[in-house]
Amino acid sequence: MFANAYVCGGVLVDAGVPPSALEPYLDQITSIVLTHGHFDHIAQVTEIARLSGARICIHRGDAHALHDDRFSLASHFGARPPCILPDMILNEGDSVATFTVLHTPGHTPGSICLFDSDSGILISGDTVFTDGAFGRFDFPGGSARELRRSLERLEALEVTGLYPGHGEPRDTGGAGDIHAAASLIRELYG
Repeated sequence: MFANAYVCGGVLVDAGVPPSALEPYLDQITSIVLTHGHFDHIAQVTEIARLSGARICIHRGDAHALHDDRFSLASHFGARPPCILPDMILNEGDSVATFTVLHTPGHTPGSICLFDSDSGILISGDTVFTDGAFGRFDFPGGSARELRRSLERLEALEVTGLYPGHGEPRDTGGAGDIHAAASLIRELYG
């Protein structure tokens, strides 16, 4: 499905990867943080949680995607959502390891980013990508207006490393990508 996943200490961010890809990390993963509820980011959450014993964490605005065919877009992948309940509902400002949860709606109502202000690392899910683009907002629950607000909020952060849900991660220059995405959405959608 070509969605990125990141292991940061005991945290796995997004679960669209095959469990076999995580085999070297399964003993250390204690939490699975889902940046949003689209199937390419949640597809393997049940199996990874079973193998690792990790708790599943997602924002309240997207928790229903874990059982909702339409909202999860599972049918676009010829599949069904995992039909599992989250162990923890994430909210704006919560801490996950060294990261702070930032609620960044627009791609989905419950999209989140994880920001480590000490290192300047932002794990952005599908809110913003390293090519200066942003996530689609034409799926159920998406909003161009909310996405613009989210991008403008991210634009105010001191981001160095940008680790998106799709595409190549970047260790430096992430703020420029965020600025380009915010400028693009302002230009195209007001």
